[in-house]
Amino acid sequence: MREFKQHSGIVATLDRANVDTDQIIPKQFLKRIERTGFGQYLFFDWRFREDGSENPEFELNRPEFRGASILVARRNFGSGSSREHAVWALDDYGFRVVIAPSFADIFFNNCFKNGVLPIKLSEAEVDRLFQKANQAAPYRLTVDLETLTISDEEGWELPFEVDSFRRHCLLNGLDDIALTLEHADKIAAYEAARGMPPVQG
Repeated sequence: MREFKQHSGIVATLDRANVDTDQIIPKQFLKRIERTGFGQYLFFDWRFREDGSENPEFELNRPEFRGASILVARRNFGSGSSREHAVWALDDYGFRVVIAPSFADIFFNNCFKNGVLPIKLSEAEVDRLFQKANQAAPYRLTVDLETLTISDEEGWELPFEVDSFRRHCLLNGLDDIALTLEHADKIAAYEAARGMPPVQG
């Protein structure tokens, strides 16, 4: 998993609440066995018309949002099924940060396990980001996980909170497997005491 310490990027706004995982990555695209390649299908039913052309009315197709890597959305983002593919699609598309007033629990956990930082802010703070992004597009933010701050190029700054364990894992690029391997010596000692072959790291 990639480390996340600080990220600067263009902000895209998605002015919709209760965006579920079937909207993030529709079920017909879940047959891939790799974690990559899902970005092209992100928000597929909204991004594209029936003839395959881009829908100009969808937010992410706006010229000023091209290349965005920070997504700001409304409450309850990532609801619905538990598919991890939703985070894979966001990451593969280029998003490193998702900001919203609230997230579905499973989606929220999946973000941390895949190197995407989900940030919970108040409704008022999210409204402020929508205003800033829509007034000055393309609008850029810097998200610093070490200092737990969000800032823009005009000097505006806002603190945010992240659970200390999850923050440690993101800062050091540790997924579940890497966390286990941090204790490889202890595991090997335990297995040696039981007469088992050593763990292969």
